[in-house]
Amino acid sequence: MTGHDTGGRFVNYPEQIEDEEPGTRFLLYPQSPFLEPDAPLELVEISAPQGSIGPGPSGPRMYTVNPVGKTTPYGAIIPGPNGPGMYLPPWDGYIHPPAMPDEFGNFIHIDPTDPAFEAAHLYGSAHFTMDVWQGYFDRQIPWHFARDFDRLELSLLPSLDNAHIGWGFLETGGTHEHGNEYRPYSLNFDVVAHEVGHAIIYSVIGMPTDGDASGEYYGFHESAADLVALLASLHFGSVVDALLENTRGNLYTFNRLSRFAELSDNAQIRIAANDRTMSEFAAGWSSEHALSEPLTGAMFDVFVDIYHERLLVHGLISAEEEDLSDQLEGTPEYSQVMQGIFDKRYAENPEGFRIALIEARDYLGTYLADAWERLDADMLSYFGVEKALLAVDQEISGGAFRRIIEGNFRMRDIGLTTAGPRVPDPDEDSHSDSVRTQVPG
Repeated sequence: MTGHDTGGRFVNYPEQIEDEEPGTRFLLYPQSPFLEPDAPLELVEISAPQGSIGPGPSGPRMYTVNPVGKTTPYGAIIPGPNGPGMYLPPWDGYIHPPAMPDEFGNFIHIDPTDPAFEAAHLYGSAHFTMDVWQGYFDRQIPWHFARDFDRLELSLLPSLDNAHIGWGFLETGGTHEHGNEYRPYSLNFDVVAHEVGHAIIYSVIGMPTDGDASGEYYGFHESAADLVALLASLHFGSVVDALLENTRGNLYTFNRLSRFAELSDNAQIRIAANDRTMSEFAAGWSSEHALSEPLTGAMFDVFVDIYHERLLVHGLISAEEEDLSDQLEGTPEYSQVMQGIFDKRYAENPEGFRIALIEARDYLGTYLADAWERLDADMLSYFGVEKALLAVDQEISGGAFRRIIEGNFRMRDIGLTTAGPRVPDPDEDSHSDSVRTQVPG
């Protein structure tokens, strides 16, 4: 890789970018920049051709604004000439100076200390995530709010202690929870990608027709948004390289891949590698974030098992070593026994491990996109997600991963039990009655 000097920060340039027709270039933080001093940026190219993205940034499908004096978040119910209604884009007040493209139409010249960098980072993160997933769907994903808006407004609102997507908007605030330092969510790729994931799911499977969804619909939404962020992050070359170097290819080591929306070294919103089961929610649920974990955990295990299959196909591990990993999974002995094996095997062929990881990433992304196309908001269940994945697996590979999918879903009690009713008074972070799910009119 080559580097780019941005005021003392090293920027990774993925090699494949040099061989492709140039799109518009952005500098993004692959992981939260607040985890380490001088966090590296990485250069990415979004699909929009150079010169097609204007000040803001602003393009055909989305645009960014940094409002002056805006205090009310989008989605709030406010008085109107015809009675109370939803507060929605577009922002028509004053704005801070927009991020400007350079002479080639790129946004890589903006220093991270420049206030305009937040706007550029938010836009680049959202567009990059959508590009990744439109690749897996092999089609353009329309906005779920297309009846009212042609473009998504990406809005910066520092007073908002949240990030949320809704009817025509993706709005990011920040947190002061860490030493009273303001940490904007616009600079956290996982947070932005997670919100774009919600928009993808709303577009692909829709919203329940009567507005009364099952708990598993909301849990699925959170799980799917996490998986959108996870696989999008694996399209950063630096994330793949650091992941493999840190784990020596043993993905069950606690690492950044299994952590979402990291805010500090010891705080993260959810963990993909978890041991939650559906039996824990049979009596009821109060948080769809918690309810999502059995499904996310099952999908993470499916991903790791597919990765192990690819290692086996390439002769990077033996059949006996793969079987041993399956036998020890979830036991205290796993790390003690398997890490030594992975250390030895990874040292023999690091590039082979990288290829196997990317193959597993793209298998899972394709399977998820095809499976999600088969789901219906009114009939959604975790067991239905499994059945959709099995049907896709049969079509694509003749059932090569059937044992993997069924085994990991059974381990989470999916197909054996279902989520009970929502208990009264959902937690304050619940999306089951939030601006994400509100439709005007």
